[in-house]
Amino acid sequence: MTEPVDVALIGGGIMSATLGVLLKQLQPDWNIQIYERLGDVALESSNPWNNAGTGHSALCELNYTPERADGSIDIASAVKVNEQFQVSRQFWSHLVSNGDLPEPGAFITATPHMSFVWGADNVEYLRKRFDALKDHPLFQGMEFSEDARVIRSWAPLMIPGRARSQPIAATRIAAGTDVDFGSLSHLLVKSLVAGGAGLNTEVLVTNLTRQRDGLWRITLKHDLGGTPLKPVTARFVFVGAGGYALKLLQKSGIREIRGYGGFPVSGEFLRTDNPDLVARHRAKVYGKAAVGSPPMSVPHLDLRVVDGVGSLMFGPYAGFSPKFLKTGSLVDLFASIRWHNILPMVAAGLGNLGLLKYLLGQLLASPGTKFAELQQFFPKGAPEDWYPITAGQRVQVIKKDRKRIGVLQFGTEVIAAADGSIAGLLGASPGASTAVPIMLGLVEKCFPDRIEGWKAELKRMIPSYGTQLSDDPAAAAATIKRTAKILSINP
Repeated sequence: MTEPVDVALIGGGIMSATLGVLLKQLQPDWNIQIYERLGDVALESSNPWNNAGTGHSALCELNYTPERADGSIDIASAVKVNEQFQVSRQFWSHLVSNGDLPEPGAFITATPHMSFVWGADNVEYLRKRFDALKDHPLFQGMEFSEDARVIRSWAPLMIPGRARSQPIAATRIAAGTDVDFGSLSHLLVKSLVAGGAGLNTEVLVTNLTRQRDGLWRITLKHDLGGTPLKPVTARFVFVGAGGYALKLLQKSGIREIRGYGGFPVSGEFLRTDNPDLVARHRAKVYGKAAVGSPPMSVPHLDLRVVDGVGSLMFGPYAGFSPKFLKTGSLVDLFASIRWHNILPMVAAGLGNLGLLKYLLGQLLASPGTKFAELQQFFPKGAPEDWYPITAGQRVQVIKKDRKRIGVLQFGTEVIAAADGSIAGLLGASPGASTAVPIMLGLVEKCFPDRIEGWKAELKRMIPSYGTQLSDDPAAAAATIKRTAKILSINP
């Protein structure tokens, strides 16, 4: 067998691309190989039409700021997500400054982020949220208004046709962004390949086996023809295969994956490319999820910029498919069942009957009912301007916790073997926007013997590494200003 590779990245999306570039910056002499089952990278969850592309920073996503029982607003999750996004911005800025990424306009665009609500109770909630965030170092520049004229100046499509008696409110931060993670993934992989890494497309990983010498044997076949390919061995394996990560980690046999399951959730958006509408809605606007609906269902009317061309998307509308990837198999869900995850999966199902009811309601909803949801944001919207698109598959994590046999988790989680030789990422949102801090955590977990020697370089790439910007208002302001200038996203 040929010389083992140092790092095998399974999957060609934003997570593998980020980890590969990060490790190449830290250890330029390592042999890094990417194995992607499709004909190109970033065709699944990282594709711009398969994800929200918000540049999740909790500027407008209301599910990160829940209202406590006493009526106060909990901002902890919002601060954490914003901190994570600032880390991603710093790393991208380093790569742009180094010449490893080209013109940043190829993947990131300045786009105001807004929250918009209606109804007296929701208006009061948004006012309290604004009061809780407006003075925080990471949320500087947030504006609040209940004035329809002001809101119309921010988002012209959202006011005409609305009843004047309806209480409304909005917040706005001009310094938001739209990120094309498909383009960013391609650019990162291109940089990796230019630095000597290998990209192997149309190659399916069918098995992962730990050898006695500690190396991982990776069994491969040509995805289109099914022809077996020569196996490779690797010192470290990262499974960044989206929904297929669960299956491959199960095949690896590591103890740490026991008890984990997955629940696939599909989604649909309405999209318009009408240039007149796009010209009048230059923002991302998030609303409040309906009572009883899951966090992932937060409705939003977003400007998307892909290949320099703007479109609008509204959604998401939930759907269901047992596939774990958009290009996956109808037996994915059933094939993921093991003796050790049956009870957690059943318990999670029984504990989330409300979610199942919500999904059923979404599946049975008529096109007219779905379009009426869009008209809550854009009252004069016309059905003929919009068409449906199917988003990427998301596989939510099911696992045990200290109190419950099984819980459905709406987030991401790194699963790593005790010796750090293999790791994978499960889950979804906020996902791509926080790829850099997630992969930093993975590097610290899987390379504990090297991290001390890498700290100086990590600090050079990400100046806030090891600290919290929210603890230092001056550093937060300076960092946000510096990265905005480098990434050309000044509002």
